[in-house]
Amino acid sequence: MLRYKLKEQIAEKEFRERRRVTVQEIAQATGITRNTLSKMLNQHGASVRSENLDRLCAYFGCRIEQIVEFVPDQSP
Repeated sequence: MLRYKLKEQIAEKEFRERRRVTVQEIAQATGITRNTLSKMLNQHGASVRSENLDRLCAYFGCRIEQIVEFVPDQSP
């Protein structure tokens, strides 16, 4: 399963810039719909296009592994 670390990136940007960063702001800056961003924030393993991951990396100025992480399935 993929785990999106979008909340962590938002918190980091807020700390760095000393201001609140909204989902609406990210949507406008990246062209990613609010619905897609909400899925990434709230649903485990939501399906997201690689183009959107690329846009988020550019927006946050980070590497892909700072946005998404692979978590092995725990079931036997």
